[in-house]
Amino acid sequence: MADIVLFKQYDIRSDQRLSEVNINEVRRYSGMRDDSLDGVIDECVKEAMPVLSYKVSYMRTMIDWESGYPLFLGVGYKSENLRTNLKGCDEVIIFAATVGIGIDRLISKYSHVSESKALFMQALGAERVESLCDLFNSEMNELVSAEGKYLRPRFSPGYGDLPISVQKDFVTVLDCPRRLGINLNDSFLMSPSKSVTAIIGITDRENCDINNYDKESCVHCGKTDCEYRK
Repeated sequence: MADIVLFKQYDIRSDQRLSEVNINEVRRYSGMRDDSLDGVIDECVKEAMPVLSYKVSYMRTMIDWESGYPLFLGVGYKSENLRTNLKGCDEVIIFAATVGIGIDRLISKYSHVSESKALFMQALGAERVESLCDLFNSEMNELVSAEGKYLRPRFSPGYGDLPISVQKDFVTVLDCPRRLGINLNDSFLMSPSKSVTAIIGITDRENCDINNYDKESCVHCGKTDCEYRK
């Protein structure tokens, strides 16, 4: 498979798969455990949805296992967690996804006037970019299923022992500044903030339930005190 960078943009006016916000997930990301402020969440959803822009840049490439660790993009990633995640895979999909800068502007706006709305805008942005990743993951699953192959759980830089600095490799090879408007700061954090980079292993072995990949990502991450852990 040639290492060609591809691009997808989703329009919720014609693609209904992203049109429904999971309010339970917004509550979870915000730390809310009840529905007492659902009216505020609804206001945030109505204001934010028109400014969101759903974009993904991705490529499919081979893995070299000669060193015992996965090597792709010309780099050997000496991460035990990533090696476990990609065990049995001979290819990976590398992708970056974002919902754009609009949600960051709303977060900034409300950080000065309404702490609750700023919190829910943060949570909504997280829910939206995860929904985008879920949709992309599902589409890639359909693609490889037609080839008789399977996907491993997606795995992001910053999970477990895979350093967040790995994002620099992905942002560069996927041409993220030009294609997605994603840039990194000196700490390797992305702007727009509601953006994700990730790796998805491709295997011939039926060893993973794709519907549970979020849960498995948490299993492969060694961090046990994360408030978002499923």
